[in-house]
Order: sequence, then C-alpha cells, then structure tokens
Amino acid sequence: MKLVDLARQLRPLIEKGVQSLTDDEALTAVTLFPAWQANTAYTTGQRVQHNGTLYSVLQDHTSQADWTPVAAASLFAKVLIPDANVIPEWEQPDSTNPYMTGDKVLFEGTVYESVIDNNVWSPSAYPAGWKAVTTE
Repeated sequence: MKLVDLARQLRPLIEKGVQSLTDDEALTAVTLFPAWQANTAYTTGQRVQHNGTLYSVLQDHTSQADWTPVAAASLFAKVLIPDANVIPEWEQPDSTNPYMTGDKVLFEGTVYESVIDNNVWSPSAYPAGWKAVTTE
C-alpha cells in the first residue's frame, strides 16, 4: 500500500480521535481536525478548523456555503483557551467563547489574568475583571 493511500485511510480515524483532546491539546494540533466544509452535518461540541483556526460547534446543523465559522457566530465559537506555554494577544470574544478565570492574555503590552468566568470585556473596558500579572 502506498503511503498516500495509507494516509487517506487513516485520516478519518485521526479526525475522530482528536475530538477527545482538551482545548489546550487541540490548539497544538489544529491541522489534525477536519476542515470546515459546506453541506456537512455538524454536532454540538465537535471541533473543526477553518483557515488555520480551531472552532467548536455550538449547535447541531448542516452547514451551508455562507455559514462559515467566521460568518456564523451562532453556530461556531473560536477556541480561545490559550496554550499553557503561550500567552496570546487579547482578542474580542463573544458570549460563546469568553475568557475564564485564570486565562492570561497580552493587552496593550501588559499581561492580564481574568479574575472572573465568562469575561468578554477588555482589561480597559472592565478593569475589575482582570488583574495585571508579572510573567517569568
């Protein structure tokens, strides 16, 4: 069997297996997740990649060409949970993918840690939701 044929045979098993990874683990292996496609049935909690970004499915649906993860915020949430070894730049979440207590972000040159769950505000918009931290 050719290596390419073996890879094609194993790909569906890999895509199924990676669904059990934690978000932290999943973010280190985004390319192993299935690419988003139109006319595909998706189930709540399933994760897909789109343009190199990992998304979680928020509700069961069959995708349409104009329901990409970027365009359909009611169907997909970008996975924002940071890798434990990398502090990402803060980005505006919505109610489907908020920062949780302990999540760290870099905002305007300072590292902040969320002190509340479901945090959708920037450190400047809601300072009580964040504390500045020193990194080592």
